[in-house]
Amino acid sequence: MTFRSFRFFIPVLAVTAAGLCSVVIISLTGRDPFMIYEKLFRATLLSGYGSGQVLFKTTTLIFTGLAVALPFRAKLFNIGGEGQLQLGALAAAITGTLLPVSFPAEAAVPITAIAAMAAGGIWGGASGILKVKFGVNEVISTIMLNFIAQAATGYLLTCRFAVPSTEHTPEIGNSSMLPGLDDLFGIFSGSPVNITILLALASVLFAAFYLFRSRAGYELRAVGLQPEAADYAGIRSGRHIIAIMSIGGALAGVAALNLVSGYKHYYESGLTGGFGFSGIAVALLAGAHPLWIVPSALFFGLLEYGGLAVGAYVPKDIFMIIQALTILIVIVLNARKR
Repeated sequence: MTFRSFRFFIPVLAVTAAGLCSVVIISLTGRDPFMIYEKLFRATLLSGYGSGQVLFKTTTLIFTGLAVALPFRAKLFNIGGEGQLQLGALAAAITGTLLPVSFPAEAAVPITAIAAMAAGGIWGGASGILKVKFGVNEVISTIMLNFIAQAATGYLLTCRFAVPSTEHTPEIGNSSMLPGLDDLFGIFSGSPVNITILLALASVLFAAFYLFRSRAGYELRAVGLQPEAADYAGIRSGRHIIAIMSIGGALAGVAALNLVSGYKHYYESGLTGGFGFSGIAVALLAGAHPLWIVPSALFFGLLEYGGLAVGAYVPKDIFMIIQALTILIVIVLNARKR
């Protein structure tokens, strides 16, 4: 078996093995696993509303998965996607409320997106600077920055920007809102999936081009493979580390468009729902390859909404176990491969 085919074999085997384990777990609850999976697929892929919900979750997971996958190519582990997404969501909500009502949507949406990207990018870049300038491991710094982001957004929300007697910011202006795909095409039965999914797919193509077709991507991969050799060849590894951590943070931040501009239209506590952490699993299952991020995010989006859809029959925690087992099997198989 070639190296490339083995790389493809790992996620397929991991998903299959985790699925078989889930059959055993569901059986132990006293339910028929085939009945549960039939109801899951009927409520998701065979339902207009359910498929829209899956695509909505997939959209955010694509961004947070890319936020982990790109730095991983430089042997950097960005665990700060949750904090970067939180700050991006708050920045998008605040920007959307501050823009005048008469502001044209052609300008309001890009400005909101830039604010979200800047917030996430600054937070991601901070961990890159800490690593390059002070030698702080990015795993530790991103975890700590997650706590700071959570505390900062909580304070700003409750003490500065929340609407009185509520726990959310004011609603953004109409010009900053994004239309849903159901509004445009009438096929998703009122689900929250919106045109941010097109931006997510464009980001995947950009990431693939950046990594495999640009000089900067080549140098980034060289830094990840052999940092000493890269330095000897004149590649400034520190600059690439800061840049890719900033890009990763910006990608996590811009995912806020899906949640704020396309769905809630305001920021509230818990809005990000752990998508930043789920992005780590998405990137690991995809082998940190941008193009594989899409099916990986779709798989986890299916499990996340599917678990809710069949929650009346089995605990949704079973599908969290499937996600965890999938990643554990991927890690084990990758270790065996090495």
